[in-house]
This record gives sequence, C-alpha cells and structure tokens, in this order.
Amino acid sequence: MLSPPQSEKEANGSNHAPPPSSVREQLKRLLAHPLFTHSKRYPVLLAYTVEQTLLGNANELKERTIGIEAFGREPSYDVNLDPVVRTTAAEVRKRLIQYYYRPEHAGELIIEMPVGSYVPAFREPAAGTNHAGAGVAGPAPAALPNSYIAGGQLPSLEEPAAGTNLRRWFSIAAALALAVLAGFGLGRIKVSSEPSNLERFWEPITSASSRITYCLGMPADATDPAHPNLSQGMPVNGGLDVSDVITLARSIVPLAARHDAFRVVSASQTPFAELRESPIVLIGAFDNIWTMRITQDLPFGFETDGDMRKLVDRKSAQPRFWTLEWQVPHTKLARDYAIVARIHDNVTGQPVIIVAGILGEGTQAASEVVSNPVYLDAMLEKAPRNWEQLNLEAVIETNVIDGNPGPPNILAVETW
Repeated sequence: MLSPPQSEKEANGSNHAPPPSSVREQLKRLLAHPLFTHSKRYPVLLAYTVEQTLLGNANELKERTIGIEAFGREPSYDVNLDPVVRTTAAEVRKRLIQYYYRPEHAGELIIEMPVGSYVPAFREPAAGTNHAGAGVAGPAPAALPNSYIAGGQLPSLEEPAAGTNLRRWFSIAAALALAVLAGFGLGRIKVSSEPSNLERFWEPITSASSRITYCLGMPADATDPAHPNLSQGMPVNGGLDVSDVITLARSIVPLAARHDAFRVVSASQTPFAELRESPIVLIGAFDNIWTMRITQDLPFGFETDGDMRKLVDRKSAQPRFWTLEWQVPHTKLARDYAIVARIHDNVTGQPVIIVAGILGEGTQAASEVVSNPVYLDAMLEKAPRNWEQLNLEAVIETNVIDGNPGPPNILAVETW
C-alpha cells in the first residue's frame, strides 16, 4: 500500500520544479479535455499517478499497487492475465502526446509519463515554445514530451491545402507515428545481404523512385449515430484514430534503412491525380474512400448491408462474408476482420498496399502482418511460391479483448 504522504515540496524534489498547485491546475485542464473525458480508465490513472507523485508516493507507483488502488483489483490479481494498468498507461501516454502537440496548448505546464514508468514528470515549457508545422523537417515541438521523439526531428510530410484542424491532425499523426516507430526499436534494424520476405513484400513500394504516399481515412467523430457500437472500437479522440497512427508507424519501418521521403494525406482531401504520382499505402476502410474504391473489384472487399459493415468474398462459389462480432450485451467488440493487399492497381497505375479493417482493431492487427516477419511468413505460406510476381490479397481475423486486438490470424489468401 502507499506510504504516508510527504510534503508537497519534498514530492517535487526541487524548488525549480513546478509548484503542486500549478500541476493540479494543469491536471484539471487535461481531465476536462475530450481526449480524457471519453474514457473512464484514462483519467483515473492519470489523476491517481499525478496526485500520488505530488504527495511524495512516487516510489509506490507500481503496476500491482495502481491496479489495486486505482482500479479496484483484488490484492492477489494476476497482472499478466489482467494488464489493465499497462494498457491504460500506454493510452494515457498517447493522449498526452496528442494534447501537447496542439498549438493552443503551447506554453502550458507539461505533465508527461515516461515510457517504462508509471511516475509522471512535471516541467515548465521551454522558453519560446512553438510548433513546427507538418511538411517541414525541423526540431521537435518544444511542448511535446521529449521522451517520445526519436532523433529530435519529425519526418518530411506534405499535406493538401486544408483548414487548421486538418493540418493539426497531420502534425499529430506525424508525431505519434514517430513515437510508435521509436518504440518498435528502429535503431535495431539490420541490413541483410539476402532480402527477407518483408523486404520482398514491400519492394514494389520501396523500389520506386518517387516518394511514397500514405493515405489515411479522414478523421472521424468518436460517435456515429448510425452505428452506435462503432465508438466502442479503437479510440477516436480529438479526430484521430489511434489505430491508424499505429498502423502508419508500423508501415514506415520498411523505409527506415533507406531514409525515404514520404507524405501523409487524408483520403477525402486527396484528388485522384495525386494518387497517380507515387506508390500508395492505404490505411483504413470505411473512412477511406480510396480503399473502398480500389477494393470494390478485388476478390475480397468491404460492403455495407443496412447498418452492418462486412468484409465479403466475391470469388467463392457460395456467398461468404465476415462481420464484426460483439460480446453480450452487444457493447464490447469481440472480433474484427481486415484486408491486407499488395497489388498493382490498374486505376491509378501504381503499386498499392492496403492495410484496412472493418474497425480500427482490424486495421491494427493487419498492420502486424505487414511489419512483423512472423505474421507475414504465415500469410505467405498460403500463397504460391511466385507470389512476388502476383497480386496478393488476404483476409485477417483478430480477437479483441478490452479494446485491444490480439495476434492476427490468416483466414484466406487469393493471388492473381
């Protein structure tokens, strides 16, 4: 259990640290923001860890203690079977990144939770804080938690002319993508003389002389009146689907060794002419008009039947489809499905890789197939030996537990 509180001065450890009153005021701002108000667990963990740190109990902020004290778990609960603290902390870190990357929060006191710790850190923003716009490779935004930026620079991005919200969305996507990319151990990538299946899979994209276009679904609202259960999927807070950003980061990994330039664009803001300029990676399905258009003539594609969204098999003799499965009483997603495709698209004339789920959980599971050699090899085992010369499309299944997708399972593969 937690030790007796220390003085607030001791909790901060230094006269240079922000005063507890300022930290608590900033905590109130964070908890009132939609990034946290749309969840029950995220504000609980953030508020609990901040307050206990201010009270001098930082040394007691361990996974089991937080699970017992903040989430009401039994003292004997198994942290491996119930990773509520780890998964919640990971989402809190992402939301703190999103919050502080927004220009309107420049100059605010910074609360961050370093990776590998449940003890939040507090600091005043650096003098002259401003935000680098997407499209320019420059220093990381001063207000962004510094433990999340790899190498201190953002990738070079381009975006179509659009409003402030769209530009802000791309900035957040760039920062989060780079943060997740750092988490995947980009520095440990090794170059082999013999190309791996992963390198061969991405070769049509990475061998092109022009930069790669990553086309993401348009930011959506967290609630959809026509599909009330869809808000139970991956977080869509502040107009940003976290699963899309994780997918973006994973799909950037093949470019790392070559330091290739790329651009991130929004599907609804991207004209057809732009898609003809370079290889394309399409992320997301029903919120991405180009995914829907390009897959409409493929063996596997996405369709709607009334309020039901489904993934259909157009080549089977008997009608076959896959759709979302929910836990009783129909409030938690239990299973999602996705497509992974590697094709030469006749419409755009470009090589295209598609990573798209019915919901975000499916998209995220599919992203593991295109970034993890183990899952990619499992998919290619179902393909002919000359798969490199063929168009390839696969159906992916993932079980979902507490909003987190499990390992991808390859259900079907078609080549032509």
